[in-house]
Amino acid sequence: MKKVLIPTKLDPIAAETLRADGQYAVIQEPAVPLAEQVARHPDTYALIVRSEVVSAAVIDALPALKVIVRAGAGFDTIDTAHARKRDVDVMNTPGANANAVAELVVSLMLADARHLLEADKSCRAGEWEKTKFLGRELARKTVGIVGLGNIGRLVARRLAGFEVTLLGYDPLVGSERARELGAEWVDLETMFSRCDYVTLHIPENNETRGIVNEKLLSRMKPRATIINCARSGVVNEDDMRIAKKEKSLRFLNDVYPKDVAGPKSVTDIADIMLPHLGANTAEANSNAARQAAEQLIGLDRKGITSFIVNRDIPEGLDRTYCELANILARMCRSMLGRVMPLKRIETSFYGDLAPYSDYLLVPLVAGIWDEFVPGMDHRAARVFLQDRGIDYDNRGVDHEKGYGSSITVDITSETDSDVLRHISVRGTVTEGNLMVSRINEFDKLYFEPSGDMLMFLYLDRPGVIGTVGAKLASAGVNIEDMRNPHHARTNHSLVIMKINHPPPPALVQEISQAIEAISAFSFSL
Repeated sequence: MKKVLIPTKLDPIAAETLRADGQYAVIQEPAVPLAEQVARHPDTYALIVRSEVVSAAVIDALPALKVIVRAGAGFDTIDTAHARKRDVDVMNTPGANANAVAELVVSLMLADARHLLEADKSCRAGEWEKTKFLGRELARKTVGIVGLGNIGRLVARRLAGFEVTLLGYDPLVGSERARELGAEWVDLETMFSRCDYVTLHIPENNETRGIVNEKLLSRMKPRATIINCARSGVVNEDDMRIAKKEKSLRFLNDVYPKDVAGPKSVTDIADIMLPHLGANTAEANSNAARQAAEQLIGLDRKGITSFIVNRDIPEGLDRTYCELANILARMCRSMLGRVMPLKRIETSFYGDLAPYSDYLLVPLVAGIWDEFVPGMDHRAARVFLQDRGIDYDNRGVDHEKGYGSSITVDITSETDSDVLRHISVRGTVTEGNLMVSRINEFDKLYFEPSGDMLMFLYLDRPGVIGTVGAKLASAGVNIEDMRNPHHARTNHSLVIMKINHPPPPALVQEISQAIEAISAFSFSL
């Protein structure tokens, strides 16, 4: 029997499911501290946890440990890197909490629209203030959903019965998939200017941190409402304070930098604030518990690895090529524009990389979307793309072309309902260094993709590079490396350069206008 330790108040369905399978002995003692349970049960084979911290010390204290399952999506409380060193698989249960969060969003909208919290308090005090609590209806309002992943899609479905107009934004979901949800795909500026409600369902990362700022808030209608059940850092709180004063915006919040007791920085601006109740339902707890047990059984009996978030690379594959796949995808995404929804991804894996095409899809997808966990497997990556309406094709390759061990990534985005835009990049590894060998029609580049990058595509003519260099120099930007290939058939030239620090957007725009660039990009790798 394999011993499974559940040191948390997890729904009993997990223990029941495991015991019914017949190969597990389950210990569930939520009142006993984790450290004490670890000391009592050093022969533990698997841990199933919620918010408990599983540190390196905990992992080392369990020499028989092979699996850790987080009953929920986030796993930042688990030392996944140390677990990998100990050959311990870490899994999560994504999607188990999605419906609970979606229903909370609708609950917040209704509670605020009808003043339910204040009216309850007033009525209990013996008052009768119907006029004071004049509400508003959701019907015929316009609701924007930022992020059309698991939760965003469920929010759209839950709101369908309210006869609202739905707008959707997600840089990885095209207009066709948005229409399937009954939503019109729009950019963020359009959404914030048209909506009565905007609900946020995006991860917090370098691209989204503070994305709800003065630029977007200034476009909103007076008394419009923002609901944040995503991550606290996506909203610029200082800009929200100003916007609330100027436009009387409503702000409904369920997320904070840390889930702990004590004063909260949004107290003065949140019209409703909850203690992170999004996933706090009996059903979500039961779903996560059941998934955790079923995934452990699936791993042991069928070798299903889809939900492992800390997989190691397979034997025979150089880890550098995983980094290359990730970098090439990030380059393509940056050159297409981060706000453009994707339509199609195509890959070619040459030479010794062909047998690892499934594995290399994972870092590639993670390069396009930061929140896709690079430790998951190719099946999870394909489901991720399928859920967002993105076609994927791993093309057969002609090994006689002599490309060696190299990767080609082609990404097509949807600029509007009729116009597609395409970027193709090939790269390889030379003497341990990542190299970009081709961008679109420009071949034999052999440029190292790292640091702060700047690119311009322009109609070839004398003096362009001098103009670019002079503009950068006047702004105190130094060029550390550069390639400037020319394509005779199109008479286009590309300048790609590594510079010593990120250029201000205004500088990129100024240079682009000065050289009449066809396109201009800056990004950091």
